[in-house]
This record gives sequence, structure tokens and C-alpha cells, in this order.
Amino acid sequence: MPIAVVIPAYNEAATIADIVRRARQQIERVIVVDDGSRDDTAAQAEASGAVVLRQTTNQGKGASLWRGMRYAVEQGADAVVTLDADGQHRPEDIPKLLAASRRWPGRPIIAARLERRECAPPLRRFANGMADFWVSWAAGCPIADTQSGFRLYPAEFLRRAAGPEKGRRGFAFESALLIQAGRQRRYPGVIAVETIYPAQARPSHYRPWRDTLRIVDLVAWSLLKRGLYPAGLLRSLRLLPLPGKSDAGSVKQKD
Repeated sequence: MPIAVVIPAYNEAATIADIVRRARQQIERVIVVDDGSRDDTAAQAEASGAVVLRQTTNQGKGASLWRGMRYAVEQGADAVVTLDADGQHRPEDIPKLLAASRRWPGRPIIAARLERRECAPPLRRFANGMADFWVSWAAGCPIADTQSGFRLYPAEFLRRAAGPEKGRRGFAFESALLIQAGRQRRYPGVIAVETIYPAQARPSHYRPWRDTLRIVDLVAWSLLKRGLYPAGLLRSLRLLPLPGKSDAGSVKQKD
């Protein structure tokens, strides 16, 4: 099936060329959304064979992802693989996402950083654990590593998804997509990948306290609209079965 890779990038000139080249060894169609970078990210990506969509100002990761996703689907992609440009994801793991998508058609797939988790900074592990609890509750299903940006989204899901809300065009958008998937009963599948935090990597654009609080705010509003969604809490804790499919839910896959 036609697949496209979408990479949001902001000041990633040091790593983007390598990531694009490695991604294109797995999937030829790579789309980089340059989110108002002040360096030569766009030129590096284009020289490496990516289609580059430029945003004149920095609009946030969610806005960049949404633009790239819509473009890919409009160009005929049946699924979109997203990954970050900073080297935390191995493009060589893309085939694992494709295999999982064949196993669980129509569902988003998350490449969860479950192997060598001790490599992640303690504050990031704590913040990600908090986000996992709240997002899983709002989605009504258990989800591992809700903050991983390495995912596969079926085009049929993206056509029904809502874009970033005003004021939530950053990292919270990826959590919003998981909540939407849960409400559509497209419970995300999970594959396990290695946790990678390169020693010489630039500081992460994700700010654990600020961005986690924004995610909690998003989830809180979502839960309030649904009367706190007690069934979702019980399902996220595996105390109630998921409706719809016996195979539904996040499943760890290592091969």
C-alpha cells in the first residue's frame, strides 16, 4: 500500500539529512515540514530527497504534523508514518510498524520506547508516565508511551480526525489523536522499540512540566465533557474489557 513518512522539523539541520536518507531506504516518499526553522533544515532535507513543506513561522509540532498528514493523504497515501528529526527514532524500525498495521488494520500503531527505558532521563520517564495515565483514561484503553512521536496512522483514520485546536498546536495534538482513536474504537496497537537519547543531541523541544501540563489540561477538558468517563478509567486500567474487538488494546510486539 502507498505509505508516506512525515517528519516535523524545527532547527534540525544537524540531523535531518541523515534521518531523511535512512527513512527513504525504507519508504521512498518522505515529507519534511519545516516549522519556521532559522537554520538550513529545509535545504538539507530537500537535498536528501524529501518533499519539503515550509511554514514561515514556528507554529508547533502539532500544526506541522497535521499539515504533513493532510498533504500525504491528499497525494494518495494509504497510511502515514511519523517520526522525529532529532535521532530519537530509528527509521530502520519502520518495517515493524508496517507489519503491525497488517496485523491490526485501520488502527494507529505506536513505536513505544519500552526497551532500555533506563536510557531516558528520570524527569522524562516521570512526565511520560503521567501522560500515559491521563491519555489512556481519556482514550478509554491502555496505551504505552503516549508521547512517542514514532507512529503509523491509517489514512481512513486521518480523514475522520480533527486537526489541532487553537492553543493546542504543539505536543498535545499527538495525545488528542490517541483520544480520538479510542473514541472511534480504533484502539492503538503498540510495538516495542529501543529508547534512544543520543549523548550529543540538542536539547529536546519537549518541556516535561510545561508540555505535560498542557496534555493534562487537554485530557481534563475531554473527561469533563464526558462526565469524567469512569468506564474509560476502568478500561485503561484493564479492569473492564474493551468493547468491539477481542484483539483490541495495546499489544507489545518485539519482532
